[in-house]
This record gives sequence, C-alpha cells and structure tokens, in this order.
Amino acid sequence: MIAGFYGHIFEKQQQVEAVPPNMEITAWALQVIRLMFPEQSKKLYADVEELKSDFERLENELCTIMKATKACMNCDIAQLAHAFFEEIPEIYNKLNTDIQAIYNGDPAARSEFEVVRTYPGFFAISFYRLANCLFEMEIPLIPRILTEYAHSKTGIDIHPGAKIGEYFHIDHGTGTVIGESSIIGNHVKLYQGVTLGALSVDKNMAFTKRHPTVQDHVVIYSNATILGGETIIGHDSVIGGNVWLTKSVAPYSLVYHTPEITVINKEKV
Repeated sequence: MIAGFYGHIFEKQQQVEAVPPNMEITAWALQVIRLMFPEQSKKLYADVEELKSDFERLENELCTIMKATKACMNCDIAQLAHAFFEEIPEIYNKLNTDIQAIYNGDPAARSEFEVVRTYPGFFAISFYRLANCLFEMEIPLIPRILTEYAHSKTGIDIHPGAKIGEYFHIDHGTGTVIGESSIIGNHVKLYQGVTLGALSVDKNMAFTKRHPTVQDHVVIYSNATILGGETIIGHDSVIGGNVWLTKSVAPYSLVYHTPEITVINKEKV
C-alpha cells in the first residue's frame, strides 16, 4: 500500500517538476507592472535603451514560463510572448484610466501616486489586466495563477476571463467576487463584498454565460449580490448595499434594500 503511494507521488512529481513555482510566475508579473509604473519600484534607468532591455528580458522570461507550463503544443511560443508584449501599451493605457477613476472617485486619495502605491483595488486590477490579455490569447494556467495571487493579497477575486471596460474602480474591495463570464462596462464602481456570480455552478455550464452584465456608469455598493448570466444592470444605475438581484434592472434604476431596524433606549426598558 505505502509503496504504491510513494510510486504514485513520484510519477506526479515527474510530470510537474518543470513547472516553476507560482511565486516565480507572479514575480514576473510584478516586474512587468513595476516597469509600467515606476511608482512601485526603486530602480532608476540610465536611458530608454536600458528600460527597453528589461522589457525584452521579461518577454524572454515569459517564453520560458510558457514552455514550462506547456502553454501550447503546436504554436510559436516566442511569437505568442511577443504578441503579449505588443499589447502592453494598451494595458498601460487602460490601467491609467483605472488610476484616474480611483483617484477621482475616492475623496481619501491624495494623489495618483498614492493610488498606484497603496490601493488594493489597483493592485488587483493590474494583475487582472495582465491575466485577461493572456486569457484572451488562450494561454492556460498562468492567468489563474496571476489573479489568484492578487486574490490572496487583496481579498479581491477577479476571474481572468471577465470582460472589464475602462475607468474601473474597486473601492476597499475585500470580498469582491467577479465571475468568469461577467461583462462590466466603462466607469463602473464596486465596493467591498460585491458578488457578480452565477445562479448555478453545474460543470456542464462551463462554456455558457453564467455571470451578470453591468453596463456603463453603474455604482454597486457593499455586499450586493447579483447573479445570473441573463441579468443585466442597466447603465447609470445605482445598486444599494446588501441587495440581492437575480433579474435585470433598467437603465437609471435605483435599487435598494430596506431592512427594519429598531432602536430602543435601554434606560426606559
């Protein structure tokens, strides 16, 4: 019995030995983010060529990671890695809109530098933007490693398959969940504990739209739960805290939960 167990574990070890630890993969992503946003780094470059050289080094590292994780069997991994880095300027532009949304939307934010350096929402969105690009290129495993790392650090769980527009703001963020087939428009703001989830988690629904669509200029307050692939939150709507929604709401809707709260003076009881 025990000998068979040892043999089984040894065979598994042979299958995965070439795959780098998750921390090596997330360290690569952190370097990419810090090259885009030097606010997170203490490294200073002497000239543009030195900066370009670091981007090229990270492109080569991505090739190595993709080979080790068997990203594709019959494709040009170098070409895929180069295609990803060709998208970096677009990712950078989107992240700058997110910074602007967070700074403009939070009275406590004193500067964009502070947003980049300290805000968990921006940290999670940064990893999501990289992961989503890789996901859209149908590169397996790496996108989930990146978003789950951000999840572990911030409590913000964004599936790399979600489609999220520009000027995205997650305020506080702890407990926020955004499912794989969620679609989020531009200028959307979510508070902590918001769930964009599925009504059903059956495995046979893996390739169906299970999660909601949130249109442009929507605010969703803390602990709201919105479920279902056919559920659409119309543009310019406000969803209040603790709301539970499984049906669509029209544009310009105000949706709120009204619990009954009783306050009694203990001295008069």
